[in-house]
Amino acid sequence: MATPFPFQAAATLLASQLNAITTLPVSTKTASYSALIGDVGSRLVMNVATANTVTINNSIFAEGDTIFIANKGAGTTTVTAGAGVTINTSSSLALAQHGGGTLVALSASVFTFFSQQSASYGVATGGTSSSITVSGVSYTMLEFLSDANLVVSKAGLFDIFALGAGGGSGGAAGSTNQNCGGGGGGNVLQTTIYLDAATYAVDIGAGGAAGGAGLQGLDGFVTSIGTIYFAAGGSGGGAGNGNGNGGVICGGGGNNNKSGGTTTAPNIGFSAGNGAADGPTGGGGGGAGAAGAGAVGTTSVGGAPGVGISPSTFSGATKTTTVGGGGGGARGSGSGGTGVDGGGSGTSSLNGTGTAGTTNRGGGGGGGNGTGAGAAGSSGLCYIRFKV
Repeated sequence: MATPFPFQAAATLLASQLNAITTLPVSTKTASYSALIGDVGSRLVMNVATANTVTINNSIFAEGDTIFIANKGAGTTTVTAGAGVTINTSSSLALAQHGGGTLVALSASVFTFFSQQSASYGVATGGTSSSITVSGVSYTMLEFLSDANLVVSKAGLFDIFALGAGGGSGGAAGSTNQNCGGGGGGNVLQTTIYLDAATYAVDIGAGGAAGGAGLQGLDGFVTSIGTIYFAAGGSGGGAGNGNGNGGVICGGGGNNNKSGGTTTAPNIGFSAGNGAADGPTGGGGGGAGAAGAGAVGTTSVGGAPGVGISPSTFSGATKTTTVGGGGGGARGSGSGGTGVDGGGSGTSSLNGTGTAGTTNRGGGGGGGNGTGAGAAGSSGLCYIRFKV
């Protein structure tokens, strides 16, 4: 015998009811349902053969209110936020048959759902599809090299490898003593997210443009899925006699003791190399890469760029080209920094132009000298995989 709950003033409880104080009432529903205050402290059991929802509306519950939700039926039960409501979870709001979890109100409009089941992988189409195997597990991988839609037909988990675009290198102001810094490589973010069944715009970041005369290079653009922020673009390189931009991944410095950009996000990204400290003939600093810092320019050599990251582990070695390298610093009368992992090289010629980053490798542009132009960074990419 379940104990009547909530308790009523002046009510009399039997000994058997008092002994059953830990036995919560069960409320079984056979269709989609909007939870009510009377469900607090009960077990809400959904017994529906088709997909159904438990909707949590605003201003119904107060801080500390708790409901246990279980799915008995064959149809997936989804805990759904009503207008103005936020429901957070580290797992999934979709409950398969015999799944369940506890909903706790943090306020009248914010809830946490503690699911007692692990979320499964979803299913989606878009981009270029291929079958891969990683550590003995079979996946479908979708490759996006340009803007397109990701169509999720089954909600669930998706593994993401996202690369932002590289930053452009700086522009000199006409003096052959001005050696510009390389652009930063795009940031790489590898993570697992939960996506509802919907269509999401995949935006592949475009490379940052080279700076005009005496100007810093422009930052690369982010790569994102829908409104979810993912991989940041690389920062622009420093102009002649100018500093590099700071950001998540940074550009190089200019010459004449100018500073490379420094990372602004804790534990993410790397700083760029400074321009040479010994006068106007010094080389520009190297742009940072996704996995390493850029090197300082010297009197005879432009700074080497930072290295990138290989997606081979994520892709099961089907994609092995390393991405996210920085651009090299310029040294117009000496040796420019050589681009790596998709980044462009800095010029080694007076009034020379740097080399652009390689398309879809998120590389920074190489620095230019004198009247020579800087170079643009290159576009990013996105790999999305799910288990099959």
